[in-house]
Amino acid sequence: MRVLGIDPGTATTGFGIVEAAGDGLRPIAYGTIRTPAGEAPELRLQAIFRDLQDLIRRYRPGAVAVERLFVHRNLTSVIHVGQARGVALLAAAEAGLPVYEYAPHEVKQAVAGYGRATKDQVQRMVQALLGLQRLPEPDDAADALAVAVCCVHARTAVWSRAAGGWRS
Repeated sequence: MRVLGIDPGTATTGFGIVEAAGDGLRPIAYGTIRTPAGEAPELRLQAIFRDLQDLIRRYRPGAVAVERLFVHRNLTSVIHVGQARGVALLAAAEAGLPVYEYAPHEVKQAVAGYGRATKDQVQRMVQALLGLQRLPEPDDAADALAVAVCCVHARTAVWSRAAGGWRS
């Protein structure tokens, strides 16, 4: 199973592609989609959409995982993240891929074993779980990998149950 995790943002959208491999996880690709600050919002969203479509075509994930929107005090920030999140959902829908959404505490719980883990703790656990030589950077890419890892863990349990038993 291959999952594209997305950490949406208008300026920077993180992506991480993870695959279940035997008893572990294998990182396929990760990074960020960046858009210029001075560009019109609709052009920024279009660029994110097109880059996500390219990633989906190139890496052929079986599912997309996106973090649920976390309401911050800054309403403008929430709106921008929501717009980028909508573009990510549209890219998945256009490709016919199922979308799984996870709250931030669910992602932290799945990756670090603690729903209130710090960004650094999550980043280090992603590094360990995926056998990466270095910490995944920037934070947006690490967060996207964490969302993908969360999805693989959650979906593997569901698929294993549906197949009549649990797999480790």
